[in-house]
Amino acid sequence: MSARTLPLLFLNLGGEMLYILDQRLRAQSIPGEKARKDEWTDVDRKRVMNDIISTMFNKKFMEELFKPQELYSKKALRTVYDRLAHASIMRLNQASMDKLYDLMTMAFKYQVLLCPRPRDILLVTFNHLDAIKDFVYESPAILNQVDETFRQLIETYSCLSDGEFQLIRQTLLIFFQDMHIRVSIFLKDKVQNSNGRFVLPISGPVPWGTEVPGLIRIFNHKGVEVKRTEFTTAGNYVTPQREGSFELYGDRVLKLGTNMYSVSRPVETHMAGSSKNMASHAKNTAPNPLAKEELNFLARLLGGLDIQKPAGGETGFRLNLFTTDEEEEHAAQTRPEELSYKVINIEATQERQEELSRILGEMEVAEPCPDSAGKGEDLLALMDEL
Repeated sequence: MSARTLPLLFLNLGGEMLYILDQRLRAQSIPGEKARKDEWTDVDRKRVMNDIISTMFNKKFMEELFKPQELYSKKALRTVYDRLAHASIMRLNQASMDKLYDLMTMAFKYQVLLCPRPRDILLVTFNHLDAIKDFVYESPAILNQVDETFRQLIETYSCLSDGEFQLIRQTLLIFFQDMHIRVSIFLKDKVQNSNGRFVLPISGPVPWGTEVPGLIRIFNHKGVEVKRTEFTTAGNYVTPQREGSFELYGDRVLKLGTNMYSVSRPVETHMAGSSKNMASHAKNTAPNPLAKEELNFLARLLGGLDIQKPAGGETGFRLNLFTTDEEEEHAAQTRPEELSYKVINIEATQERQEELSRILGEMEVAEPCPDSAGKGEDLLALMDEL
């Protein structure tokens, strides 16, 4: 497995999370002059996006993330996004957080599957970061944070060989291989079957630097072409006009990783029955020998991401990813018990706290604003056992 996969996985999943949150926040926003205290406004949406993106691209956090390291368990990464999604005044309950994570993972899995070349995973990442920059274009300080990560990506990955990118792609596919969650957008577009597996196209542009299939060339022992044979292909292939830009600014050409929610469409997902059954048996009964290492990993990444409890009984905004509260409650009740998140307290010695402080520095997490009283329920600390 590649030790350079984690930053790409984190940034792409984070980009998908921001797409979904932005769409849902826009859908639930009320004009500021008409909004009650318990309703979202566009100002609230911008604040939430800024807070999450600022936390996500914190310099110390990125430095730790970019260190060569193996991927960790799905539960460990899920916990990172739980904390990240609640780095502002927004609150999601468990069912909505489940739905958010399902949408994130299936979207990026589809993008990895469709990448023409393994190296194009970097272009997918750049598309996510380009869109994130558009979210914070009014905040120069946060925009600079994203640009710094952009430069770090270029410095780290531009020199990697095609073989190393192939290993990264294989590592990502191994991570996603047992995830077959049905998503309504994919089902409607007929790119996903009812069993949650994706339908891969057999037509379209071929990878940059390759030729359209349909011709066999035969060479002699001196390397001279002596014969050509044409054959009919099942697909309709075309040659790409140009290669996508791997620079800080430029045309990526590849559309994978762009915001598929920018067109008004509902954010819905449905779990296939077979997927639910598989998920219910996914929990390992044997102790995880890497539990201590993964806990240390989370401590390093999340040490500075403390979610401060609102003062004075303030609760922050509540965001529902379902159409109605009833749907959200039903999803929470029907969720397999094996996947339920329990509260876990990580106690660190003074020595450990000082070490975390040196690693991460201060990572500010926004407190709810004074007028946010009554805007939803607080998130319970959902930290699963590793």
